[in-house]
Parts: sequence; structure tokens; C-alpha cells
Amino acid sequence: MRSRPDLPAGPEGPLTLAFPGDARSVRRALRHVIAAAPLCTLSDADRGTTELVLAEVLNNIVEHAYVGCTGRITLSLDLCASGLAVRITDDGLAMPGGAVPSGLLPTNPAAPAATLPEGGFGWFLIKSLTRDLAYHRKEGRNHLSFTLPIG
Repeated sequence: MRSRPDLPAGPEGPLTLAFPGDARSVRRALRHVIAAAPLCTLSDADRGTTELVLAEVLNNIVEHAYVGCTGRITLSLDLCASGLAVRITDDGLAMPGGAVPSGLLPTNPAAPAATLPEGGFGWFLIKSLTRDLAYHRKEGRNHLSFTLPIG
């Protein structure tokens, strides 16, 4: 593992988890990841941001990629010089259009809260909080990667 002097030392290599693509398993995986290295060594703010982004991505997989079916999710986290490198794969449906959603906010953000859609803000948050966001589909698997800045 590569390290930066201002980042706490993490375990050798990435933390990798494979778990069922259902809501209960996602909650369990998030609890485990937040308490384990390398995340347990991060600041509360960095852990909170990481948990938010991971929850958005993983719940999107459950709700959209595995709608009407089941499958597995693999999550890999690695503390590196540029932050926390995240890789997520699943066997679910491809993203519409073969790309990450635009993540644009509603065209009229000043509209009354009651008129705004309930969902659709997750990709805006994900894109706002990550760097190097990339998606591709290969051999029936979705591959999503990004870096979360640390510090």
C-alpha cells in the first residue's frame, strides 16, 4: 500500500468485502467497514463522508441493479496517496445508457421543498464528494471506482 506521511498507516493492501446485494447485508457491510481499518483510523468527518457515499452507492445497487433479483456486491477500500480508493463491482443490471447518471440538481433549486422529487440527489452527492469517478461494464459486471479525498 502506498502511504502519505500525513495519513495514518493502514493495513497492507485493501480491505475487501463480498456480500449479498440486499438492504440488510448493505447495512451490515457498512457497519463493518466503518469500524475496520483503514476507515477506523480516519477522522470523524472523513468516516462520515465515506459512509454517506458508500451508503448511496450500495443502496443504489440494491434498489436499481438488483431490482427483482439477487446478487453479490464486492467492495474494496485502499488508503493511498490521493485518499481512499474505492472499487465496487456487482452482477446486476447495467446503468442506464452505460454511464453514471448526470447527478444534476433540479432546474429550479429555489422551488418549494414540497415540489421537489423525493429521490435523485444521491448521484449529485456522490459526484460532489468524490474524485476520479469511473464506471464501466465488462462481462456482465458493473465496475465503479472513485477516490474519496482524505483530510
